[in-house]
Amino acid sequence: MSISDYERAERIQFDPDGFDLATLAVRSGQHRSLEGEHSDPIYPTSSFVFSSAREAAARFGGEEEGNIYSRFTNPTVQFFEERIAALEGGERAIATSSGMAAILSTCLSLMQVGDHIVCSRSVFGSTVSLFEKYLSRTGITTTFVDPTDLNSWEEAITADTKMLFLETPSNPLAELTDVEAVAAIAHKHDALLVVDNCFCTPVLQQPLKQGADIIIHSATKYLDGQGRCVGGVVVGAQKEMEEVFGFIRTGGACMSPFNAWVFLKGLETLKIRMDAHCENAMAMATWLEQQEGIDRVFYSGLESHPQHELAKSQQTGFGGVLSFEVAGGKEAAWRFIDATTMVSITGNLGDVKTTITHPGTTTHGRMTPEARAEAGIKDNLVRLSVGIESIEDIKADMTRGLSAI
Repeated sequence: MSISDYERAERIQFDPDGFDLATLAVRSGQHRSLEGEHSDPIYPTSSFVFSSAREAAARFGGEEEGNIYSRFTNPTVQFFEERIAALEGGERAIATSSGMAAILSTCLSLMQVGDHIVCSRSVFGSTVSLFEKYLSRTGITTTFVDPTDLNSWEEAITADTKMLFLETPSNPLAELTDVEAVAAIAHKHDALLVVDNCFCTPVLQQPLKQGADIIIHSATKYLDGQGRCVGGVVVGAQKEMEEVFGFIRTGGACMSPFNAWVFLKGLETLKIRMDAHCENAMAMATWLEQQEGIDRVFYSGLESHPQHELAKSQQTGFGGVLSFEVAGGKEAAWRFIDATTMVSITGNLGDVKTTITHPGTTTHGRMTPEARAEAGIKDNLVRLSVGIESIEDIKADMTRGLSAI
């Protein structure tokens, strides 16, 4: 069987408007070779051969579609890209080596020296470091704003602003940003709105339909869901994604075929996992609010959350991540964490296993104390990514933490 036979293999496509998201997560982006495999295949190869020198020249020259080199054309990676694009409702997706690589690739491919970013101050700590420490060296500047204050977004925009960037809900305080409103502000000033949709995934929130231009994911989190691989993805319109693709092709921040295959398997169970995460997190947040020793709980599903109504309007669920402040300072927070015996002490989130961390000294530890204070990240803050274990067992472990403070 020749290579060209495989390249003429069946392509199974689903119209996103014709199928439910749960079906798209399982069936979209499927390709089969003439072997007729039922599960998505892995193509662990560095390069691809051609039937002739003429075919090789046509592919390298962009005159003919087909695989060339796995840094930028690998079938398994493309399967994953097609599936997440269908789930997010985007024209195209580009897979990357990590979530941070997705952010870096988006910024460097779509911006240049002298450009300006307006960014929520409540984003992942590494995002802050990337913008402040490294992008600034390229002449790209950033202004950080209160994600909940629409006026602050508008006031921070300058003639050089090319991008607005936000997470909603934010990490770790579950602050929300009105996507539709900020999209209107961005487009009024001919800027792009980029939304990190990691916490909600397309199951709970689809920012492109709310006016955003680009979606960023750390596929490491919920898209995988089982803590197996690191990866990222950028989703948007063909025009912008072609630029991101060009950067990946040249810069090499690409996803491996094996990781893409793992993420494809993760997407198949994304809907049922997110439903389970939401159910457990809601129960945990409600329970924690009633416990002595807990000063405050941050979870948009709670009626006590100042943006609960916004969460209900732009999300179909509240997600699996919550944070809470314990009575006392950093030592109390550490004692709480160390007293748990079942949950995993790790900075990762979005896993079927419940994870716990102290943001101030881990995920947001590279931020300056002043930046953490401005973002509302206190020394007594604990972040919990609620898994799908028995909620009673998770509560029992949190009770052990409470006993230590």
